[in-house]
Amino acid sequence: MATKISYSETAEFRRDLKQLLKKFHSLEIDIELAKEAAIELFHIGFPDSRGVLEKRDIGATFLIPDLCTEKIQICKIKKFSCQALRGRGKQSGIRIIYAFHTDSSTAVFIEIYFKGEKESEDRKRIKEYLANIAS
Repeated sequence: MATKISYSETAEFRRDLKQLLKKFHSLEIDIELAKEAAIELFHIGFPDSRGVLEKRDIGATFLIPDLCTEKIQICKIKKFSCQALRGRGKQSGIRIIYAFHTDSSTAVFIEIYFKGEKESEDRKRIKEYLANIAS
């Protein structure tokens, strides 16, 4: 499948990733796999992508409905498979939060975290991102 989505990241995401790379060396490769197997399938791929994603053991993408706007979908990738966490498969505990801009088919990575160190996404960061986009 040809990539139709462009990708970027916030400075905060890059900082999160840099910290996590110290523990999980494969994250950059894992994220590249997740772009194709989770993000692109969810937004431009098969309508019922969840079954395909679970078979590929890469991740599953979910909307965070109370943070979505008409033009921007805030999404979370769960069941993210991290090669550095051998033996845990898709139960790695890595979460990725991103904004999908529907009019430009752009995904902007906002946050990445390890569930063992942080319980849930930083809603304040997401709201700040949305406020900055609106201004």
